[in-house]
Parts: sequence; structure tokens; C-alpha cells
Amino acid sequence: MASIQRIDGKTGVSFKITVTNGVDITGKQVRHFRTWRPEHSMTERQMQKAVQKAALDFEREIEQGYAVDERQTFAQYAEYVLSLKERTGTKHKTVYEYRRLTERLYPAIGHIKLSDLRPQHLNSLYKSLSATGVRKDGQKATSKINLQEEMKHRNLSRAKLAAMAGISSSTASAACRGCSITRCKAEKIAEALKLPFAKVFTSTQNDTPLSTSTLLAYHRFIHTVLDQAEKEMLVPYNAAAKATPPKLQRKEVNYFQPEQVSAILNALKSEPLKWHLIVHLLIVTGCRRGEILGLKWSKVDFTTDRIRVDTALLYSKVKGIYEGPTKTGNVRSLGLPSETIELLKEYRKQYFELKLLNGDRWNDTDYIFVRDDGNPVHPDSLAHWLRGFSKRHSLPHINAHAFRHTVASVLIANGTDVVTVSKQLGHLDVSTTENYYAHIIEEHKQKATECIADTLLRQKRA
Repeated sequence: MASIQRIDGKTGVSFKITVTNGVDITGKQVRHFRTWRPEHSMTERQMQKAVQKAALDFEREIEQGYAVDERQTFAQYAEYVLSLKERTGTKHKTVYEYRRLTERLYPAIGHIKLSDLRPQHLNSLYKSLSATGVRKDGQKATSKINLQEEMKHRNLSRAKLAAMAGISSSTASAACRGCSITRCKAEKIAEALKLPFAKVFTSTQNDTPLSTSTLLAYHRFIHTVLDQAEKEMLVPYNAAAKATPPKLQRKEVNYFQPEQVSAILNALKSEPLKWHLIVHLLIVTGCRRGEILGLKWSKVDFTTDRIRVDTALLYSKVKGIYEGPTKTGNVRSLGLPSETIELLKEYRKQYFELKLLNGDRWNDTDYIFVRDDGNPVHPDSLAHWLRGFSKRHSLPHINAHAFRHTVASVLIANGTDVVTVSKQLGHLDVSTTENYYAHIIEEHKQKATECIADTLLRQKRA
């Protein structure tokens, strides 16, 4: 039976509910406590009725095994869940992204007790996050001087500038190319160069709201934390499952038309063979960017003209460049056309020449695509190279993932079954392929229907 103690404090009336449930190993009674506060508008009679119901609900939760902890906050429990994820082998990239989300979540709902968190709290959070002006990186900066020339004059490399400013090499490279970077990092560059910020950079404010996909990332993390709490019977239900996050409108996939692919292939002929081969492999395999950059010579079978895709090259600020499993953990063997095999063989000659040329500097990593010292290329370098490639050849914007969609659309258009398409792309489940390419699949189903009608119903009479 629950006991109820009324407390008349300076901030108003509250009730301490105590439920006794058995004894511990020392024979001491186990007590569970909960504080209940009435709404200000309640009459005395309504208050008594409501607290009796709250005590009954609390008692029922304890009987069902819920070990309610009135002290633990969402932030404290989220840290426990993150450490649990790390111990049980969750991908580093996933945990890293989760921790990045906590930077905004903890100030907003981290102080709320786990047992007090309700769907209303989360709906309010999603509303506030969708407002304008909440971006931490809202202030951007773009160089107004030729940073490359300034560094050349000072005999500074991009790596040296990055080290002096305490930023990543990719950020330094972006600033040198005239791309916008966050203001705080731009200030570090100006400070490293001992120049006034206003002389080096132009600052702009980005007040656009967070994207729906970003809001859903916050929702999924909260759902993950509360799902663990529900499994451990610390809460009676997952509040995130009852909240109302924004709905993501799936964008139509972008892919290249055959004539666009032909223009890209022609332009590649005048580019360095390494980059030519990387893009060529994206076009013929439909692999993800990290899967192509993570390929090793030991995974290429020149006898059967096949490659084994079982790893991906990734990057995070914590670990730098590192090797991980594919996005879905899927391992697949893909056949390559003869044209690709010939390019691989040609590139392999250059690879070994580069290895001999570098001698002791060379790091034998076995990666196919490497820098001058044999270490793997940075995963982000492909996006930078594709931007320059598009400008040099007056091509439309090219992103690596569009080649993946192109392969899928070509296979579907040519009547390849969805199971085969799914295996080619490395999807974990066929339903992923069906959902993602539903529009293209339906379009070609309609063409098949028209083909049947043309053949059987619309035959021209002689």
C-alpha cells in the first residue's frame, strides 16, 4: 500500500508518495519515492482525488517491476546509454553523431528527470529546434583575400596553417578554396596569420531553420535512449514513441541521364588516372563513396574480374581517417566490365611506380587509392575534386551518390529484379530498395503494362 505525505512548502503544495516493495538482502524494506505536484487551479477535493490516483499508478508500476528513479536525469541516463553503445560495438560514426546531438539536447531537456519526461516536452523541443536562428554554425565566413597567395608568401602549407590555427586540414583547404567556413574557425585562421579578421574574411549570418532530417536525427536519438530505459523498466513507456516529430518528405532521387554519363566519361579521359578510375568505379558499381575509397588490392580478383566490397573508408574528428564496415555491414562480390579491369591494370602500374619513387616514405597500406606516401586519401577529398572537375569541364554539379542512383535506375529500367538491384547496392533489406526507388519502379511497371497492352490488345490488323 502506498503512503502519501503532504508537504506545504514556500513554492506551494506537493505530495511525497512512498511505496514499500519487499526487503533487500540485509532484510531492510525497499522503499520507492515519487513527488507529485498538483496543478495550481485544482481545488482541495480535486487535489486529493488526483494524488490518490497518482499513488495507485505508482504502486502499480512498482508491482510490474518498474524501478523508477526519481533522481536520474535524461542527460545522466543518455550518457549511460552512449557508454553502453560503445561497449557493445556500435559503429564509431553512430556514437560520434549521437554525442554531437547531445550538445544541443542536454541544455534543452537534459535536466528533466527520466521519469518526468513526457511527449509534450519533446513536441515543444521539436518546435523550438525548427525556429530560425538556432544554428550554432549560423555565422559563416568567406575569405576576401587570396589565402593561397598569402600562405605562399609566408611559405606556409595548408597542413602548417591548420596546425597553427588548431583546425582540421580539410577546413584550412576549404578556406583556401574560397568556401565558407564557420566564423569561429575563420577567426582562428586570422589569429594564426596575425591579421585582423575583417581584413581576411567577410562574415555572413545563416538563419535558416534546421532541416527536417536534422530534427529527425534528434528524435531518433531520444527514442534510442528512452527505448533502452523502457527495456530496463525504468519508465513505463517510451515518450518519444508517443511524440509527434516532423514528417520527412522523401525527395525524388537524382540520377544522371545516359548522355550526361557519356559527357562525364569523356571528360575523365583528360584527368589524372587515379581520379578517373575512382569515378569510373562509382559509375559501374553503384558503390558508396567510402566503399570505393576503402578498396584494397587484396580484394581485387583479376582472374574472375571481381572485387570484394566489405569495408568503407570513414572520417571523424575524433579518430581521423579510419576503416570500418560498410554502412549496412553487408559484404558483397561485384563483377567488373573489361573496360574497368583494363583501367585498374593501367593504374596499378602507376601505383607501383609511385611506391618505388617514394621509397622509405611509403606506407604499405594496401589501399588502392592513396596519397603520395601510400596512406589512404581523405574521404571528403572526392567531393572537393568533383566540384573542381565539374567547373573545369562545364558540367552540372556532380555528387558521388548520384552515380549510385544512376546504377539503380539503369538496372530497374532494363528489367532487373529488385532482389538483384538490392544486392548490387548492398542494401540490408529488399524493402529499402523498393521504398527508395518506388517512383522509378512504378514508372517501369507502367511501361511493362503498356508493353503487354501494345502486344496483345493493340495489334494492327493487316
